[in-house]
Amino acid sequence: MKRGLLSIVTGVLWLLSTGLLSADQSVSQATTAKVVVIPLREPIAKPELYILRRALKEAIEQKVDTVVLDMETPGGSLDVTFEMLKALGKFPGKTITYINREAISAGALISAGTDEIYFSPDGIIGAAAPVLATGQDIEGAMRGKIVSYLKARVRSVSEGKGYRGEVISAMIDIDSEFKIGDEVIKQKGELLSLTAQEAMKTYGDPPQPLLGAGIADNLEALLDRLHGAGNYSVHSFEVTWSEKLAQYLTRITPLLLALGLLCMFIEFKTPGFGVFGISGITLLGLVFFGQFVAGFSGHEPILFFLLGVILVAVELFFFPGVMLLALSGAALMLGSLVWAMADLWPREPIPISGDVFVMPLVNVLAGVVLAVLLFIALLKYLPNGGLWGRMVLNTAVAGEPPVARALAGGGLGEPAAAGLVARTGTAATALFPSGQVEIDGRRYEARLAMGFAEAGTPVIVTGLAEFGLIVEVLS
Repeated sequence: MKRGLLSIVTGVLWLLSTGLLSADQSVSQATTAKVVVIPLREPIAKPELYILRRALKEAIEQKVDTVVLDMETPGGSLDVTFEMLKALGKFPGKTITYINREAISAGALISAGTDEIYFSPDGIIGAAAPVLATGQDIEGAMRGKIVSYLKARVRSVSEGKGYRGEVISAMIDIDSEFKIGDEVIKQKGELLSLTAQEAMKTYGDPPQPLLGAGIADNLEALLDRLHGAGNYSVHSFEVTWSEKLAQYLTRITPLLLALGLLCMFIEFKTPGFGVFGISGITLLGLVFFGQFVAGFSGHEPILFFLLGVILVAVELFFFPGVMLLALSGAALMLGSLVWAMADLWPREPIPISGDVFVMPLVNVLAGVVLAVLLFIALLKYLPNGGLWGRMVLNTAVAGEPPVARALAGGGLGEPAAAGLVARTGTAATALFPSGQVEIDGRRYEARLAMGFAEAGTPVIVTGLAEFGLIVEVLS
């Protein structure tokens, strides 16, 4: 029932506001250094981006000192790689790549975007030339353009980091020679790949390592070197089923949004609480879940969405016709959906340009338009339905009195409809605030002027409206 729905929503809002449903904060406040470890153990794809973006935002909020990428990847998508590099650039603390086994192709590019690169004793990095999704080489001028762009990106994230820009460029461009002084590191016609020992070899005057900052037997040994044994706490993120599911949910966000809004609208327009309400909550929950897992939103948009639902519910159940509460609630609901899809970062001002809100606005508007189109199509299968009409079938149910509309021209003449005013009856269904009442063995569409009533409650007719009778509960 809708009273139950309102209680549930209010309870969830209170729990969220008190922090009982907040994200797990397992990083201890008592230790000197806070470390977040993000394993990248699969081909670089959307799930790896999602876990990285979410982990970095949480790290910023918790003032984490060091983020470590535990790298073991054969490469992956270039567009996802660029998004990951962009996300790494947002973190104000130290970022480190620990090449646990290999950082090939996209893994090498991502490593170049961190402050320091450490190796396990058998770690390997290199072979970052761009290829097609099928694994085949890119030919001709397009390959030259992509290589040139990648080298420029690498230089931009490697400035002031010794030989890093030249080394990673040599891993990208097969046609260039790379040498330091008179020593040739890579000849034309091959791609550069380095073992841990090769990456630590020093060159130049003063001598500096070619690429690596050090070699550590394992991740624990690396953290002991960085922060001292026992002088840090570690919070690890893992790519789970939720990230894999989110990559599909984010693709169909407008559809989920449209179906969720449609179900919620139908639920508000029908008596009782049932399948439409449950379906709407589930679908909209999937929207927020997908955006949260993708690293876009925190829990705050859910709070504002629930607040909007409460305002709309208060309008419908207690102050129908006021409109101010319903409009404010609708604005909060739609605004929270845009917020949930925007890539906003902690401790950063909201961009004035608004570019970050373009795609969220497109998704929300597409969802709303699709919901309206689905609603219009649905009206064809709902007798006596209007755009703002009651969304129930006004047909006789076996063993129950028939339902009639209390409008002139709607089955009753104007005098007959007016004759129902001041008549008494009972609520045939729950009134939240709309439903059906029974008067002299006949059912009518009705609406309470304020509040709600259970089935069987005595009522009196106080007026008429487009949708049917206006009634009040008999005291």
